[in-house]
Amino acid sequence: MSANVNTALPLEYQTEQNRMNILGFWIFLGAEIILFGTLFATFSVLNARYAGGPTPHELFEIKGVMIETILLLTSSFTMGLAIYEMRRSNRNGLILWFVITLLLGAGFVFFEVTEFIHYVHEGATWTTSAFLSSFFVLLGTHGLHVSMGIGWATMVIIQLLKRGLTPVTARKTFIIGLYWHFLDVVWIFIFTFVYLARMVA
Repeated sequence: MSANVNTALPLEYQTEQNRMNILGFWIFLGAEIILFGTLFATFSVLNARYAGGPTPHELFEIKGVMIETILLLTSSFTMGLAIYEMRRSNRNGLILWFVITLLLGAGFVFFEVTEFIHYVHEGATWTTSAFLSSFFVLLGTHGLHVSMGIGWATMVIIQLLKRGLTPVTARKTFIIGLYWHFLDVVWIFIFTFVYLARMVA
């Protein structure tokens, strides 16, 4: 068994199985890029079709969007710190930054749900117009991914507490880190092309 472990590599890459799993996850992220690319393309086609409903200028408020952005981008930084502590074989530091990351992610989801509720009270639902349909589907898909990431990472934390830092738990931690950074990148595109572009147009 030891012959199959390359201790010169980071813990999550030390076994062939881990390397294959990480490669497989990169391929999965490629499929996710196609999914979000399709949603962005749909939004770009439908974003000006208001059907007499509210427009972005009437709905969007920069303050709430900035709070969501700060929370999610900060969570990307703390996820990076978690991976750094993993590379230092510091399980407690890893778990600490992991938990902080998830709290920031939960805060993002809370503010996004609050934003959606506000829109509905303003008469803006996903059936109001093509613009709002594409908007809610795009942001709802991203928010669902963040929520799933929180649940997934929670299970990884439980495994870290039970099994410690091993090549397997390190691989799972690294993969959820990739997933989390991917969602942050998607949000940067949402913030730029959905919110900012509509506010200044």
